[in-house]
Amino acid sequence: MHKNFPRLAAIALAAAPLGACATMGGAGMDMASTQTVGGAPMYASRSIVENAVNSRDHTTLVAAVKAAGLVDTLSGSGPFTVFAPTNAAFAKLPAGTVDTLLQPANRSLLQSVLTYHVVPGRVTAQDLVGMIKAGGGQARLTTVQGGTLTARMTGGQVVLVDAKGGTARVTQANVMQSNGVIHVTDTVSLPG
Repeated sequence: MHKNFPRLAAIALAAAPLGACATMGGAGMDMASTQTVGGAPMYASRSIVENAVNSRDHTTLVAAVKAAGLVDTLSGSGPFTVFAPTNAAFAKLPAGTVDTLLQPANRSLLQSVLTYHVVPGRVTAQDLVGMIKAGGGQARLTTVQGGTLTARMTGGQVVLVDAKGGTARVTQANVMQSNGVIHVTDTVSLPG
């Protein structure tokens, strides 16, 4: 485990609550434009945490970031790329999973799950699509948690494959933040 794991985990979690309006194929979009996620404007001049707390689609993620003690980390300079699962994504988990993860006794497990959604650096949709093409159809992303997410194109959309073989579609991309970028996903990715 990385020696700065708690700090990196916090950064990852704060970033995760944000989403974006463009699909991964939107190469011509203005990266500095303000996008709406979960009914709230996401300002490129604000941090992941400053924006995420306003998205009504990411209240579960924000609660998880707070419970994991990652708010300060995700408010840091980064940059980070966050694959941010929505409330509906968390609702797909087996009944009781979120409540169990939010218990203080499970803080390290929660940090592991949250930081699995964060990649160091600012990886835009265009960067990711380029990486997938250069990789012969897939790109392996090393997460802050230390695990790997595999990105592929399926039907014109980026799909992430987690360590357990689960898949998450990127539904909004390129939500730019002062300390990174958010890509909204429809499923929670799980580390091995």
